[in-house]
Amino acid sequence: MHELVIFDCDGVLVDSEVISNEVLARMLTREGLPTTLPEARRDYQGLLLTDVRTRAEAKLGRLLPPGWLAEYEHERAEAFRRELKAVAGAAETVRRVKAAGLKVCVASQGALAKTRLTLGLAGLRELFPPDALFSAQDVSRPKPDPALFQHAAATMKTEPSACAVIEDTASGIMAAVAAGMRAIGYAADSDERALRDADAEIIRSLDELPERLGLP
Repeated sequence: MHELVIFDCDGVLVDSEVISNEVLARMLTREGLPTTLPEARRDYQGLLLTDVRTRAEAKLGRLLPPGWLAEYEHERAEAFRRELKAVAGAAETVRRVKAAGLKVCVASQGALAKTRLTLGLAGLRELFPPDALFSAQDVSRPKPDPALFQHAAATMKTEPSACAVIEDTASGIMAAVAAGMRAIGYAADSDERALRDADAEIIRSLDELPERLGLP
């Protein structure tokens, strides 16, 4: 039934969401927009960085300083190098999917440089072919538009109906559903209600995925 499993990166393969949003909350607070970690995750998680900046500037009532996004990316990368780990079960799950004969790829809202960095730091980079990493920067519209998943499937020479997508955000699930793909919501550290409302099947551990896909 399945030929390709498309993994989101942040929050699905690498435990990066708390780190990213801690840095974001700290930097926004420093700019005069007091922001807690839960508020950062609620208001900005899953957005393109340019949209994060636009939304923050609207709340702040002024423009952020020139170079603020570059500073954020630098501080985030340093935090990743200190703290980032793979999500529990990620490596074994990807290996089991591949051992069953399915193709795997990563399709992330983030830039390819960030995906390569975080997968490398987490020890997962070698599990994915060099041409099997995709970014919303590759397409004209990010999630929840289906363009990124459609692009990934086309590049991997797989029909959408033979794809399963593993996502931890409602926008990612909506993109998978709109692309005509099976949408599985990883809810270990995400809003399960939002995932269900977006029509996701729910798993709470990556260890559940092979059985859910009907793999040996």
